[in-house]
Amino acid sequence: MDTSTHTMQALFCQLGLADDEEQINAFIEAHRPIPGNIALSEADFWNEAQAAFLAEAVEEDSDWCELVDELDCLLREN
Repeated sequence: MDTSTHTMQALFCQLGLADDEEQINAFIEAHRPIPGNIALSEADFWNEAQAAFLAEAVEEDSDWCELVDELDCLLREN
């Protein structure tokens, strides 16, 4: 079992995205706000593998779930 503490940088790395703080902030700025009626994993900017990872993290309440929820919140703010 993976007992490491995940970070937002690790989540972005897991998603295959640039994982430095500046690029994470730029990604969030470029893609928000996501409408309230769309699940994070259903946003049109994810590829199929990214969307599946995000949906699975939430559905299985995985160790990534908390960070996925945090990213969801960040992408919904105006």
